[in-house]
This record gives sequence, C-alpha cells and structure tokens, in this order.
Amino acid sequence: MTSSTLEHPAPGTPRRVLDFATVLLARNPNAMTLDGTNTWLVGAPESDERIVIDPGPSEREHLRTLREQARITGVLLTHHHPDHTEGVAEFVELTGAPVRALDPELCVDGTARTPGFGSGPLREGETVDAAGVRLRVMATPGHTADSLCLHTEHDGVAALFSGDSILGRGTTVVTAEDGDLGSYLESLRRLTELAGSTWLLPGHGPEQPDARQAAATYLDHRRQRLEQVRAALRKLGGTGEPGEVVDIVYADVDPAVRPAAESTVRAQLNHLRELGELG
Repeated sequence: MTSSTLEHPAPGTPRRVLDFATVLLARNPNAMTLDGTNTWLVGAPESDERIVIDPGPSEREHLRTLREQARITGVLLTHHHPDHTEGVAEFVELTGAPVRALDPELCVDGTARTPGFGSGPLREGETVDAAGVRLRVMATPGHTADSLCLHTEHDGVAALFSGDSILGRGTTVVTAEDGDLGSYLESLRRLTELAGSTWLLPGHGPEQPDARQAAATYLDHRRQRLEQVRAALRKLGGTGEPGEVVDIVYADVDPAVRPAAESTVRAQLNHLRELGELG
C-alpha cells in the first residue's frame, strides 16, 4: 500500500507513508528547514526492527518518540547539516545503534551489531541490508559534498530517500560555501534516470509520487536560474556582485534568506567560471 496523501504530517506524530516507511517531523521549522526535518523509520512490516534515516535535531521528545517506535538497529545520514545530525550523539545513547554516512567523521560504531548493516563510511553503490529492507547508496553531491540518497524497493514499491538533494516542496539551496552547482546538476541528471515508478521521500516537505519527475523539474529549474543569472550579468555589463544579481534574479526574496540567496548566486557564478563563461 502506498500513500495517497501529500500533506505534511504534524510534528511529533509518526505517520506511515509506505508499508516500509514512516515519517516523524521534527519541531524545528524555520525559513531554511520549511516545516522541519523529516526523520524516516524504515523497515519491512513483518520486522520488529527499524533503520532511522536522519535523526534530526537534538530535541529530546523527538528522539524518544523515534526510539519508542521499534527496535532501532542502525542510523543512516544523508549529509552533515545539523538539522539532520545534531541529535545523533543523544540518539546513539538512547539506542546503541551504529551510525553510517559518507563522511567518516559522522560514523559511530554504537553498541549494537546488526548483520547486513555494515560499519564505517558508506560507499557509492553499497547496499545496506537490515530491518527486512535493502537500501542502495547513491552518492549525490551538490547540496553538500557528502550528500547521498538511499534507494529501496520492497514488495514492488520503490522509494528514494532524498535528504536535501530534492525536497518535497520548493527547491534546495546550493551555497558557495558548502555546495557545488556543477556536481548538483550531474546528481539531478542521474536521478532523472531512475527506473520505473519511485516515491520521493525527502528530508523536508511532503512525499511526492514520482522521484524521477521531481528530479527533472529541479534540473529544469536550475537551468532556468542559470539563464536568468546570465541575463542579469548582461544587464550589469558582463560582471556583477552577488548582491546585484540577487536584486535582479531573486527580487522578491525573503530578507530572512537573503544571505542564502547571495551564497547561491556565488555558487552559480562559480559554475559559470568553471564553464569558461566568466573571467
């Protein structure tokens, strides 16, 4: 059975989205996290175990609610940003579960030993087998260098846990400090090649029924933004400061996220330099 509802769950209330995937929304809403961070509990219906994807912030009630849902046998991280990882240390204390990520510094041995879950840094193409499901690691750098997605299929239903690579609404941020637009465009292109029907289970916002279409929409949006930046630069005489480009391309930007918009423009300008379009 699959979800037919694209509404976001209430914070603190677990909601089963697919037979093998339940989401718990953290209480950390802001301009950058939208309604808050999605923490995913993943496991086959017949299993009493669950893998947690992105424990989220260090918010005690959120972490305790997670622990109460099932026996937690492992934690996987989609990237290093604190709204996804801040609660890891406390959650390991609560559960003993090992933690794995692309970044070795985020990995924790824990006290539990779960056959099939593995240990140490995750690797591109690796499969993690636990809680009755198999998750395939897809390195998708761009939002951050260590960003990944996790693809699974269970009883004929496929899903992509996308972290911040693709959100459930709006668009993700690729900043000059932490991201790379060229890598991100290539990651999106790769996700447009997913086979068959695949649910999108994101790190923020509601689930979507078609991950491949979501990736294609994101890719088109990024290409359109680059064209808008090129047009803004022509208007500015071929060069321009990030703030000047923001005033043209992101004229209606919320003041709360203007610094992120300026960093996004710096990332776009860096990408145009890599293409040889700017000096």
